[in-house]
Amino acid sequence: MKGLMMFMMFVSSIFAQDREMVQEAVKNFELDKYLGTWYEIARLDHSFERGMSNVTAHYSLREDGRVKVLNKGYRDNKSVWKSATGIAKFTGEPTRGALRVSFFRPFYGGYNIVELDEDYSYALVAGDSEKYLWILSRTPVLDPDHLEKILSRGQALGYRIEDLIWVDQSLHLASHP
Repeated sequence: MKGLMMFMMFVSSIFAQDREMVQEAVKNFELDKYLGTWYEIARLDHSFERGMSNVTAHYSLREDGRVKVLNKGYRDNKSVWKSATGIAKFTGEPTRGALRVSFFRPFYGGYNIVELDEDYSYALVAGDSEKYLWILSRTPVLDPDHLEKILSRGQALGYRIEDLIWVDQSLHLASHP
């Protein structure tokens, strides 16, 4: 029991160091339009994607109504593809782009879609803290006008957009029209 308490205190201290960011998720969200493959254009650095290029996320509906998340990326230093499968669930009404995602159950993290193009061609996704921000696109390259809009939004929300890591999508560019 004492070991469990120590572990929980350690985990709590790790998360307490992050500045919590509660972001308002988009409204009138339509999951069916969001499902499918997204290319990661940029992200803030974090350990579970460090050293990865050509990162994609594929979202599909599970029979139980939750969302299957398949993240895939190329581990550059080992020249191998890596993937991780997770589960996402809405935090409230499914018409809000606010979800919780877990790749390590029972631990869930925030997945808040804070900017979404009306045709679902790009998205800005924020986590629960200042450390988690992603720019996603339906194509390996994002239109510069859309990118400027997304960067402005991220900065307005308080994220350090100058710290974004721009994801190399060159392996996908060869196969994408």
